[in-house]
Amino acid sequence: MRSLTLPKALKFLPSHQILPKEVSSPFIEYLSPRSTLAPPFPSPLAARLLSVDGITAVFYGPDFITITKAADANWAHVKPEVFSLITEVVNSGEQIVNTSEKDASTAGQNGGAPNSLAYDEKDSEVVGMIKELLETRIRPAIQEDGGDVDFCGFENGQVLLTLRGACRTCDSSTVTLRNGIESMLMHYIEEVQGVTQVLDEAEKTSNEEFARFEEKLKERKGTSSKTS
Repeated sequence: MRSLTLPKALKFLPSHQILPKEVSSPFIEYLSPRSTLAPPFPSPLAARLLSVDGITAVFYGPDFITITKAADANWAHVKPEVFSLITEVVNSGEQIVNTSEKDASTAGQNGGAPNSLAYDEKDSEVVGMIKELLETRIRPAIQEDGGDVDFCGFENGQVLLTLRGACRTCDSSTVTLRNGIESMLMHYIEEVQGVTQVLDEAEKTSNEEFARFEEKLKERKGTSSKTS
């Protein structure tokens, strides 16, 4: 089993199909322990991985697994346990992702929906070209880095996208959008004027909490300077 280490993410290539054939989505992402147990796609392996201290997300692509860690966690401490858990499941033949007939919307479980880049006869010609370019040129490069991309729409010249997996937490995600995806789409499709990143609910909550944390730090510094 090969692995690729990124600053905050670790991609594993088990040479094993990860997603069941009945899952139409190209990915499933788990952002909380609770999400790994709930329908529609519970995953015992994801539950074990998220129980490892320092692990914050588990992302399943068609044939790879990406693990994301907290900024203060050290790969030297985390990787051996993660590697052992994945290897044990792959060698045992245990199902990595289960399917449940219950259809529930679970906070922290992304993916499972039909491929957002798939052809739709209702799409306009421009949207069709955008999807084709994303599917054939952009998605493979993003998956190579342990992530994926969701197409969320095309409005007023802006292509709305959500980055997943390693690309979602990557410090250079904005650069990826601007310099990589945006430049390519604008080069081939004249109707495209730019790319806008759409945050999912988990990211919005995380950003809001971080903003509140920074505000508290500023208040403390202000109080400290006044007392001194």
